Amino acid sequence: MSGREFKKVDITIKSKNKDLYNFMNLVPERNKRIKKASADSIKEDPMNELADKLHPDIQHMIIDEVVDNTKSTKTFKLIPDSDSNTQSLAYFRAGQYLSLKVEVDGELITRPYSISSSPQEALEGYYTITIKKEENDGFLTPYIWNNWEIGTKVKSSGPEGFFYYEPLRDKHQIVGLAGGSGITPFISMAKSIIDGTIDANLTILYGCSDEDDMIFYDELKQLEQENSDKIKVVFVLSCEEVSLKGCETGFITSDLIEKYANVPNSSFFICGPQVMYNFVEKELEKLNLLPKQIRREAFGEIKNIENLSGFPKKLADETFTLKVHIGNIVKEIPAKATESVLVAMERAKLAPPSKCRSGECGFCRSLLLKGDVYISPLSDWRRDADKKFGYFHPCSSYPISDLEIKVPRDIRIQ
Repeated sequence: MSGREFKKVDITIKSKNKDLYNFMNLVPERNKRIKKASADSIKEDPMNELADKLHPDIQHMIIDEVVDNTKSTKTFKLIPDSDSNTQSLAYFRAGQYLSLKVEVDGELITRPYSISSSPQEALEGYYTITIKKEENDGFLTPYIWNNWEIGTKVKSSGPEGFFYYEPLRDKHQIVGLAGGSGITPFISMAKSIIDGTIDANLTILYGCSDEDDMIFYDELKQLEQENSDKIKVVFVLSCEEVSLKGCETGFITSDLIEKYANVPNSSFFICGPQVMYNFVEKELEKLNLLPKQIRREAFGEIKNIENLSGFPKKLADETFTLKVHIGNIVKEIPAKATESVLVAMERAKLAPPSKCRSGECGFCRSLLLKGDVYISPLSDWRRDADKKFGYFHPCSSYPISDLEIKVPRDIRIQ
């Protein structure tokens, strides 16, 4: 054995002996610290205080600024409401969302919106959320569009969701596949990369069907020009006439992805409308990616649920009776087969709990006492134990018979 090899073995033995020594001294050392500790009870718990700041049940905010981005998009700047207990905004990870709780005509409605500002800007005292108005937007977006102004008070959850970069899991090169308002989490990621919060590079393929309705066009171009070593933005227009120079036309196909991305060495993040997911995921299949290379943002409730395989189409026009136990309330309400159980409860003004509206977070988790539901295979995130014992997520479940369910109260409506 050479001198170098002997020294290496000797160091290894000493290291193991040191570990054993430290292990044997754990209990005696702990007893010494207990004896030295004060007999007074702990009056403050800094870890719980930190947890409350990072994960508040509710945040009270006020609109400080409204920006008209495009003909169908507005950005709202939210700051802490000085008249409330919210003195600072919770920190977050770029890509997360806020679950807003808004009262509309006596109905408490919840909707998730991605945060378009950066985590650093939260430390500076504000969030921004960017909302696109679509036709047939349902309950909340038209109300926000027509009623929110500077001074409007807003309630939300703390930051939520799993659509963020994690260096232990994701590759250094991020490829963002965005459609429409799905650009919002990527503008947050881009800012975080530039300010050093995220150590990664980002290529964005941003698909849009209207040249005049591309959100953050000027800001994205500026971010790219000033940080070309880290940020690349490719605009993909599917409209018939395109006057914008330097963009791609058509859709985000596998060929286009390969043109701009080193596919084996990239992590792919997808955010956009449901129709985009349906198209892009088929294109990604052609690239033979590993499952861990693909991250999907929760895209909300499934539209046109009757078109999914397995849904009993003969029941599409049916309305069933839903018996709801929520807190101390027991109420029977109508529930359409093509609307989620969550929407039925919202229409009945029962203020059910929800956050992601995609079956992902489990916040609306309820117990099915009687009846049958169709659960979307695209958003069935239930645990195996929940499947066995009859728990389901109302946001991703649709009534296909009369139902009786037990629902938890939403603690955030206080």
